[in-house]
Formats: sequence, structure tokens, C-alpha cells
Amino acid sequence: QVQLVESGGGSVQPGGSMKLSCEVRGRTFSSLTVAWFRQATSKEREFVAGISWFPGRHAYTDSMMGRITISRDNAKNTVYLQMINLKHEDTAVYYCAATEIVAVHQTAARYDSWGQGAEVTVSS
Repeated sequence: QVQLVESGGGSVQPGGSMKLSCEVRGRTFSSLTVAWFRQATSKEREFVAGISWFPGRHAYTDSMMGRITISRDNAKNTVYLQMINLKHEDTAVYYCAATEIVAVHQTAARYDSWGQGAEVTVSS
């Protein structure tokens, strides 16, 4: 059974940066596509970024384009989400999710394993 463990959340001021990590345990990491979703209070869960196990395939949400970078370290079974120039509206719980599908889908239903979430608060 796969387990996804997020870390790196917390509070940051507007304009600040934060790096989230998602460690994957219990499945062959190199064959997984991993994505980040987020859910703000009273809003639906939305796709943020994803990276395929197939080299060179990744996707980002338009709303954060240019402010986020997703990367993976297969040796550490970890996917990272680097965020810069954070805004109040980026406040949410960020979840990582995994699937064996090669394409990076932006629909949550395509992912069969989820982490518990990391809270990110952007506040002055």
C-alpha cells in the first residue's frame, strides 16, 4: 500500500516562498505520476502541478504559472513543489497524489493515492 507524506507547510508573508515535499513510500516511485492539488476553505480541490514518471512531462495550473516549479528526485522517492511570490489566495491545504497513469491529469479522480495534506497560510 502506498503512503504519501507531505511536509514543508506553514505560514509565510505575501511575496514569500515555500517548498513542499511529498515522500512516497510503499510503491515503485519511478513508475508513478505525482501531482499537487490544493483546497481552500469552502472551495473545491483544484490541480496545482503534476510530474509524470515519463521524463519531461509536467503540467501547471494557469493561476500559478511562473510562480511554481515541480520536480522529483527518484533517489529520494520525493516530489517537490517550489512556490515563490505567494499571495493571500494561495492559502490552502496542499495535497500530493499519485497514480500509475503516465499522463499528468488535472482531475483528482485520476489519482488513487493521497497524502494527508500540508497547510499553507499566506498572511501579513
